[in-house]
Amino acid sequence: MVFEPNPYSVLIVSSGGRLRESLGPLLPPGEFDPVCEVRSQAEAKRVLVERDFDLIFINSPLPDGPGIELAEDLCGETEAGVLLITRAESFEEVAGRVQRCGVLTLRRPSSRALAEFSVRALCAVRERLRIKSGRQASVEEKIKELRIIDRAKWALMDRQGLTEPEAHRALERLAMERGITKRQVAEAVIAGRDG
Repeated sequence: MVFEPNPYSVLIVSSGGRLRESLGPLLPPGEFDPVCEVRSQAEAKRVLVERDFDLIFINSPLPDGPGIELAEDLCGETEAGVLLITRAESFEEVAGRVQRCGVLTLRRPSSRALAEFSVRALCAVRERLRIKSGRQASVEEKIKELRIIDRAKWALMDRQGLTEPEAHRALERLAMERGITKRQVAEAVIAGRDG
């Protein structure tokens, strides 16, 4: 079930221990580790301040609320896949509400096959979010690099009276001569070690 060599970290938010017992066979230790369990929304929030989790299972209701808002908040604030398990009689209403936020729902009771499918779907959601996060980080890093290079060009233009194309070529030339990246040359220019 695991797409990456790293196991999925799991948080189970449930007022009783029966959910962990029923999920246990679906969360083998090599693929899901650690598996932490808390009994309330408040405990979940405390744990989530300290660390992130890949998958979060919320068994509604909880002693300090239904857990619906917690599930919605977690989908908006974290990159975790979130599964809300709710009573059969309120499933349609709850599912309709939380679906817009990206929360997966499962009615209680459910068959083992449906529970296993839900865990697999949650893993797929987590992988999609992981890829999206990686792309976002890559774009942000590229933007940061372009800003550094632009600052270095402005520094060369100011210090040496170069035009923008000349400053650009100077950075490229220095990078080629030294066998380093344009960003490394730009950082040296900004620091005043070149140019």
